[in-house]
Amino acid sequence: MRLAYFDCFAGISGDMALGALVDVGVELPYLRAELAKVPISGYSLEARTVKRGGFRSTKVDIVVDEQAQPPRRYTDIVALISESTLGSAVQEDALGIFRRLGEVEARLHDEPLDTIHFHEVGAVDSIVDVVGAVIGLHALDVDTVMASPVNMGHGSVYAAHGLLPIPAPATLELLKGFPSYAGIIQKEMTTPTGAAIITTLTNHFGPLPLIKVENIGYGAGGRNPAAMPNVLRLIVGDMEGDVEAAEPHREHTHHHHTHHHHVH
Repeated sequence: MRLAYFDCFAGISGDMALGALVDVGVELPYLRAELAKVPISGYSLEARTVKRGGFRSTKVDIVVDEQAQPPRRYTDIVALISESTLGSAVQEDALGIFRRLGEVEARLHDEPLDTIHFHEVGAVDSIVDVVGAVIGLHALDVDTVMASPVNMGHGSVYAAHGLLPIPAPATLELLKGFPSYAGIIQKEMTTPTGAAIITTLTNHFGPLPLIKVENIGYGAGGRNPAAMPNVLRLIVGDMEGDVEAAEPHREHTHHHHTHHHHVH
């Protein structure tokens, strides 16, 4: 059974998730081509190698032409995804993530879901983060997704509504029922987008199970705190049968999984 395991020791954000997926082998041209199936424009997707805490990682940037972006409501985003030519499983997951985000925002601001405007989250970069993360995870063709407990960070942050405590109210609400903690760093380690992605796509939270590791990806966050590498680690491997049997002659017979052309 193929597993994707998100190690959120430094939290998770949309760009960290995309960076980890690209770093683990999902190719950027494939991501771009799939994202082009969503009718939004005025942005470009770039990836670069950066160092976080001295370690090499991949940072994905969504470069946005602000002029071209209308403010979007939850209902606009649902329409964009539903009218896209993305595969139905990708659409379903992306809609699930935005539904969680929308319901949380509606509850926190006491507004109906249909009229709620996403401030930070309605922006084109958040749409690309969410849809891109779903596309990337589906491209890995894993059977199950797991995650570590989530480092949320602590302190306070300026947002559209003024100074907010960390974790931001939406992040905390999204992580309700899931294992999470404040950690040692006074920064926003997990964003609402990251929290929505991980809680929607993950089947189980806990320590890394017995696994034969195949690929490891490191996705960089925007900031570089001194106390720990600000990266999301993504581990892909096989949970089946002879996990401990790593003799070279067995390697070739063991890979019955056929890799898709868009993953290295």
